[in-house]
Amino acid sequence: MIEFELVATTLFGLEEILAKELNQLGATDVQVINRAVKFRGNNNLLYRCNLHLRTALKILKPIETFQARNEEELYKKIKKIPWDDYFSFKNSFAIDTVVYSETFRHSKYVALKSKDAIADRFRETFGIRPSVDTVSPDLRINIHLAETHFTISLDSSGSPLSNRGYRQEGSRAPINEVLAAGMIFLSEWDKKTTFLDPMCGSGTIPIEAAMIAGNIPPGRMRSFGFESWNDFDEKLWNALKTDAESKIISPECKILGR
Repeated sequence: MIEFELVATTLFGLEEILAKELNQLGATDVQVINRAVKFRGNNNLLYRCNLHLRTALKILKPIETFQARNEEELYKKIKKIPWDDYFSFKNSFAIDTVVYSETFRHSKYVALKSKDAIADRFRETFGIRPSVDTVSPDLRINIHLAETHFTISLDSSGSPLSNRGYRQEGSRAPINEVLAAGMIFLSEWDKKTTFLDPMCGSGTIPIEAAMIAGNIPPGRMRSFGFESWNDFDEKLWNALKTDAESKIISPECKILGR
């Protein structure tokens, strides 16, 4: 399989833990950056990252980088990207933006100009514009802006990976599942000693501990953005899920919350 650059985002302070997880999955050229880890891999690894990583929020696949100093440049360079390689006018899309810039100060404006550029490219090529769906799009696009440097990525995760799929209702102030898993890893718990959370609230930390001890993939109960991509390999994805299910074990310890 062809390898390409990937970026796994996380919460501040969990970068090293995430890098360790990526190394265990076989990622190469792992590089810790602010609230994220860069690495290289193929579709096999991209799928497994979404399924197995406990301290990642998103798995992004960069497809284009460029400099833009004003809205006209931004529009032209977004429009130049061959978007029909990634999705069809029959599909819906949404744009998420992360902006750190004195030139472009409003993230919603960057998203709006980018949406117009993508829609106009489809209209001029096919005579029809794809629809925008901010809730459940077929393709979610991530735009990261640092001053005038743009990185355009495909969001392979869809909703954040902290949305495991096991929680039907939230408490008034639930802890983020990624943070809970990170705390457990930082504690260096051996998965054999009795685990106790004496102030468990809605139970997120004990649940994450049970999933870690049982080798239960955090993504086994949800779907992902890459399942709607043009190059989605369903056969490979099913094989990876089957393999992950076969490695689930019964925890050797007691896990308690109160």
